[in-house]
Amino acid sequence: MKPRLTLRWIVFAIAAFAMNFPVLATLITAFKPPGEVSRNPSLWIKAPTLENFATVLTVSDRLNVYHYLWNSAVAALIGALLPMIVAFPLAWAMVRRGTGRSVLFPLVVNLRALPLIIFAIPLYMMYSVIGLLDTRLGLGLILAVVNLPLALLMLVNAVAEIPAEIEEAAHMDGARVPRLLIKVVLPLCRPALITTFVFGFITAWNEFLFGLMLTTRDAVPMTVGASFFFATSGGGVQWGTAAAVMVVAALPPLVLGLVMFRRISGSMVAGAVKG
Repeated sequence: MKPRLTLRWIVFAIAAFAMNFPVLATLITAFKPPGEVSRNPSLWIKAPTLENFATVLTVSDRLNVYHYLWNSAVAALIGALLPMIVAFPLAWAMVRRGTGRSVLFPLVVNLRALPLIIFAIPLYMMYSVIGLLDTRLGLGLILAVVNLPLALLMLVNAVAEIPAEIEEAAHMDGARVPRLLIKVVLPLCRPALITTFVFGFITAWNEFLFGLMLTTRDAVPMTVGASFFFATSGGGVQWGTAAAVMVVAALPPLVLGLVMFRRISGSMVAGAVKG
């Protein structure tokens, strides 16, 4: 039994290393001096340095990582919270009243299956007319649309898991729909709402296409701003600086995912054990 367990852990370690190799390579490259990056492509660092991170975190006339981080944070919060606000009452109406369950629900969910590039040109033209180009609000709104199908799908499933008897008891106590949603349904859907927020925030934070097309200076997100650190004056790539800025860009969603992991995993399997 013991050799089998040891073999299992060996296989697990090899698989984990293979899947995370790009992440490890990027992290290690971020701590290598510029000269060592080209001479030493291995995962071993001869002379660790924080020079690359100092370069990334130093504000210049053209590069400001704090500005890009702030833009991404604001747009991602809008893109994660707004779909929840819209999808929560809609999900309840679909489950309890059947409103739009047969047409609207599959239509909204299947929108996520379409390539996002389809919406790029119409959005750019519309945003240029209404003045939302290169604004955090404009970027956040389109990220909210991107996240709406996932939010609706998760909240419909969460509301469907709530016993109807609980809501009927609240109705008998005189609770109208707004109070019912806020006082009864909302607390019971909290795990699903947390999971929806985390997935929505990470998706919005990592979005690159709309950040590239809809922003130019004031609202450039971190995913687009990170690419500005790559090129050198000679036209080459600063691999150490590029790795460092990618590490900085990945930290907010990574920390959020790690902090909320237990809540996410619990909510994802909550309906699977219902008798």
